[in-house]
Amino acid sequence: MAPGLYIHIPFCLSKCAYCDFYSVTELEKIPSFMGSIMREMELYRGVFDRFDTIYLGGGTPSLLSAGQTGEIIDALYRTFLFAGDTEITIEANPGDLSLEAASSLRATRINRINIGVQSFDDGTLAFLGRRHGASEAASAIENARAAGFKNVGLDLIYGVPGQDLGSWLDTLHTALGFTPEHLSCYQLTLEPSTPLGLRQQKGEIVLPGDDLLYEFFMETSRTLEEAGYVHYEVSNFARGDRFMSRHNRKYWDHTPYLGLGPAAHSLSGSRRWWNHRHLDRYIEETGRNVAPIGGSEILTGEQLRLEALYLGLRTKKGIDMGDFARRYGFDLLSEKADQLRALEREGLVTITDNHLRPTLAGLAVSDSLPLLLSPP
Repeated sequence: MAPGLYIHIPFCLSKCAYCDFYSVTELEKIPSFMGSIMREMELYRGVFDRFDTIYLGGGTPSLLSAGQTGEIIDALYRTFLFAGDTEITIEANPGDLSLEAASSLRATRINRINIGVQSFDDGTLAFLGRRHGASEAASAIENARAAGFKNVGLDLIYGVPGQDLGSWLDTLHTALGFTPEHLSCYQLTLEPSTPLGLRQQKGEIVLPGDDLLYEFFMETSRTLEEAGYVHYEVSNFARGDRFMSRHNRKYWDHTPYLGLGPAAHSLSGSRRWWNHRHLDRYIEETGRNVAPIGGSEILTGEQLRLEALYLGLRTKKGIDMGDFARRYGFDLLSEKADQLRALEREGLVTITDNHLRPTLAGLAVSDSLPLLLSPP
């Protein structure tokens, strides 16, 4: 498969209480960042083959002007080779997506927009520290459609303290009313360093228990599949195969990808590297035409096999065991036959045509399945 290209835009107006992604609120540094991202592109000219996806993530990429976004994309096309049908995605905050802004973005090469709705409940949005309300989220989706976007994705979060299944299903049904091409439904997880994570450690908030989270997961899948969506990865649903995120799928099968911008990660073969998680250092090193790499590692065969298990068992496609044996030198069917049959009896996986696939119940506990199948 062709490699993917990720651009990390690290700017936010404010930090959400649950977010652990790298971002800063120093918007005055955007011009310096623009120069740096252009210089970093040049450092990788000719290193990767023709790309077929571009993903602008963050942070909040929609904080850039459409002119700045177009400038980045034009520079990418001057520097790298791209397939004719390249999928170009931008993440957008609903509060930034006026009709004028959406139309300006659509006038660039961007053909896919992912809107960070998170919820259609104002109380939940306030708890999460989002800077938009439910009405703004609805308007943003309508503006994206009016601007001509034919591939619209919505991000939603469940498992929020105090949230019951009924209120979550209300959000899902509201989202379905907009017929998005893609839905990402994430379970809230809290890193210790985030504001909500600190509150959890103090006992001020309590996340839902495993039984309720399982119910959230199963009802989400049932509701969306009944509405015609394909549950193709633990958290991701698409209105048909052609609307599956081509870019994100690269992360799940070790397809090479290049990440540009502070804190961005890259993978080529068995080598993984990542940029400094510090905007000033990123700007300083790119200013000297030095790759702003903060660290790297060479993945061993065992690490690649284990990652392939974890990532493959998070997807409906599962694992082609013949391909797995060729790529990673381990025959799951012969080496882990007893464990596979036990998982099959428990209704967690199916094995057909040399393919290992998780069931819906298996997807719900997908993080634990690889532990039973890991090569020695």
